[in-house]
Amino acid sequence: MGGEIRNGNVEKATISIPEIKFTKLFINGEFVHSISGKTFESIDPRTEEVIANVSEGDKEDVDLAVKVARQAFDHGPWPRLPGCERRRIMLKFADLIDENVEELAALDALDAANLYSLGKAKQIHDGAELIRYYAGAADKIHGTTLKMSRELQGYTLVEPIGVVGHIIPWNFPTQMFVMKVGPALAAGCTMVVKPAEQTPLSALYYAHLAKQAGVPDGVINVVTGYGSTAGAAISSHMDIDMVSFTGSTETGHRIMQGAATSNLKAVSLELGGKSPFIVFDDADVDRVAPLALVGCFFNQGQICVAGSRIFIQEGIYDKFIARLLEEVKTWVVGDPFDPNVNQGPQVDKKQYEKVLSYIERGKKEGATLLVGGKPLPGKGYYIEPTIFTNVTDDMTIAKEEIFGPVMSIMKFKSMEEAIKRANGTKYGLAAGIMTNDLNIANTVARSVRAGAVWINCYFAFDNDLPVGGYKMSGFGKDMGIEALHKYLLTKSVATPIFNSPWL
Repeated sequence: MGGEIRNGNVEKATISIPEIKFTKLFINGEFVHSISGKTFESIDPRTEEVIANVSEGDKEDVDLAVKVARQAFDHGPWPRLPGCERRRIMLKFADLIDENVEELAALDALDAANLYSLGKAKQIHDGAELIRYYAGAADKIHGTTLKMSRELQGYTLVEPIGVVGHIIPWNFPTQMFVMKVGPALAAGCTMVVKPAEQTPLSALYYAHLAKQAGVPDGVINVVTGYGSTAGAAISSHMDIDMVSFTGSTETGHRIMQGAATSNLKAVSLELGGKSPFIVFDDADVDRVAPLALVGCFFNQGQICVAGSRIFIQEGIYDKFIARLLEEVKTWVVGDPFDPNVNQGPQVDKKQYEKVLSYIERGKKEGATLLVGGKPLPGKGYYIEPTIFTNVTDDMTIAKEEIFGPVMSIMKFKSMEEAIKRANGTKYGLAAGIMTNDLNIANTVARSVRAGAVWINCYFAFDNDLPVGGYKMSGFGKDMGIEALHKYLLTKSVATPIFNSPWL
């Protein structure tokens, strides 16, 4: 075994917990009970205690929300506002997010175990900036005049796709909300948002802020509930024009089936990953080892682009392992409200037990447990950062997305071998390449089948940089101007011209 895992405070938060203000569905600009009157419990993963009882929406509630969104799209002001007016309202929305940063960061720490200090200092502000990014695009959506080959005047119109269903995951509630809602708002769409049942609280707060900013009633509707009911109703709804989903590949299959068997709505899927993190002999081990640790264990490993398959070239393998063990000794597991903590609990009991089962599977299949591998004692869904060596490509922990703090380390000889093994997965979401050789970097970046490739960095997200997958990691992009395009349709218009001096 490697060194000890440092444990932070897992008994209590270091700040006062905010009052939970919003627990009902948000439909047509109002907070309302679900039609059934049912609720479900939102659980604090730090303590396993109930945070709040949240309204449980199902098909009837989705039907109502879609009806409201359809009315707002077909007859309401939002799609018909000048782009500059949508921009003004969205900028106000972003300002309100910044003004409420402490409460929003606390909700995501309480509900999703996102680190409070990081949320307060950066992540919530980043969400506001993404709204501003798309606000800036709202008045720059336009078609083109075409040069036709015969006596026709041709041009294109770019129009909002209509009513959108957003189904968002639990790992980063703020980022996923603004990533979906921002470009759809800029495009002029109306929408129904279904946050994950594990983390419903901040989505309701964002809907409240959007109304305060001046987003008209019916444009943003939030239906909290379970994926098997509310989520399924969205994917199969006959009056939703497009569904955008981030989550597991398994659920992505069901969403596509629902879309195909209903109205053939457009679908965008950002799904699972098993991303390779490739370290070549010439890399700076002192810089790369800490990066690998963060790339795998950030947010408890609950991130779709986690670099969980670490490929180390044989010339620096032993040096890299030694440096990684030094670094993991500094990694603190504990309460996400503690500013000294690096890693909080898994989101819920189901995910906690799933991660522990993968750790046991790794040991049974012959991988060497280098460090970690155990739950922390006491309350909460805490698991030690876990590193396996002597992992082979056919082991379960090397093939399946674990979505937890589990790293698999493998040795390779040549660039060609690294490329082949990096691509030896059904997923294709991201990849990291660590080398000082420009030729190696260029060759591997072009050879790896992944939607995002980070060279000598990791988690290099930016508002202007689109992210999305290859293969079974899905299709369609979030972030960047490319994400805006999926919420738009292009209409071609042609009319005859007569006796024109030119075409």
